[in-house]
Amino acid sequence: MPDQRDPAPYDALLLLSFGGPEGPDDVVPFLENVTRGRGIPKERLKEVGQHYFLFGGVSPINEQNRALLDALRKDFAEQGMGGPGGLPVYWGNRNWAPYLTDTLREMAADGRRRIAVLATSAYASYSGCRQYRENLADALAALEAEGIEPPRVDKLRHYFNHPGFVRPMVDGVLKSLAGLDPDVRAGAHLAFTTHSIPTAAADTSGPVDEHGDGGAYVAQHLDVARLIAETVREETGVEHPWQLVYQSRSGAPHIPWLEPDICDHLEALHGAGAPAVVMVPIGFVSDHMEVLYDLDTEATAKAAELGLPVARSATVGADPRFAAAVRELLLERAATERGRAVERCALGALGPSHDLCPVGCCPARSPKPAAAGADSPYA
Repeated sequence: MPDQRDPAPYDALLLLSFGGPEGPDDVVPFLENVTRGRGIPKERLKEVGQHYFLFGGVSPINEQNRALLDALRKDFAEQGMGGPGGLPVYWGNRNWAPYLTDTLREMAADGRRRIAVLATSAYASYSGCRQYRENLADALAALEAEGIEPPRVDKLRHYFNHPGFVRPMVDGVLKSLAGLDPDVRAGAHLAFTTHSIPTAAADTSGPVDEHGDGGAYVAQHLDVARLIAETVREETGVEHPWQLVYQSRSGAPHIPWLEPDICDHLEALHGAGAPAVVMVPIGFVSDHMEVLYDLDTEATAKAAELGLPVARSATVGADPRFAAAVRELLLERAATERGRAVERCALGALGPSHDLCPVGCCPARSPKPAAAGADSPYA
């Protein structure tokens, strides 16, 4: 394990997230930020925003990020990482306040020169990694245009298979199974869910191999799902059938996206005689709107319509074990930057991810500058 106290050369951590509206008046402006450049009419955005209006126009992601901030600061301080008060932790969003550019400006004003970045997306894909890196590059360019010397930013590696991310999800599944009626518990299926993305984006996700293929997005999720299912079997003595399924599809219907959808999967399981299902949102760090609506509302209503007992296990959120994992990832990267060999924690078959995204990783249709990678203009 890396040195448990010394984060040098880093002088701060940036929690980088998606953002979400804090009230009804924020919903359409937030969606305009998310869909900027796509020419989507405001009336259509109002229709899409109904998911948020059902919950008072407030996305739960912001409060969950505040809880994660508190957990990170508490862990850093208790472990003495970065001094008695702990390494400073800031928060910036891609699509809503606190905006990324504003946070980086604040960090620069505070004298932060070398920043580790934790994105609230655990897997490789354009929308889950490269787009965050593009937003970082845009924000750094904005600071440069203002005459502010941009800090160096390094994105922490993908943590989908880190024990501190996986174990809380295992415990969530065990708790959900325990909450099912004993008559259906042993035969319950596990439906591991993540965000659907276009199949073309899935095929090119991660570093491209010698055949011109990536495929990391699906491979990483399958590895995590297998890990959780095998651990549940080892700890309960029961082997639960499982499948990776998808949710939250958007975009033009003629473009192929990853399938099956969770609601279609529930119908198929019911038709096959499955006695119960536990939905396991492994693709999401916290219980934000896509979990709250697509699983807790829409999929749960579909299960009730079918008469199929269903439960939804918890995401990692602000679990102290996840906060400790972030500390370990940061210290691991810090030690590597200082030229020290270090153990890199990872479960499953895929091993630890790369620190530096290589050129061509998770390509976009219209390439833009991206920070924190081998092709970064901000080395």
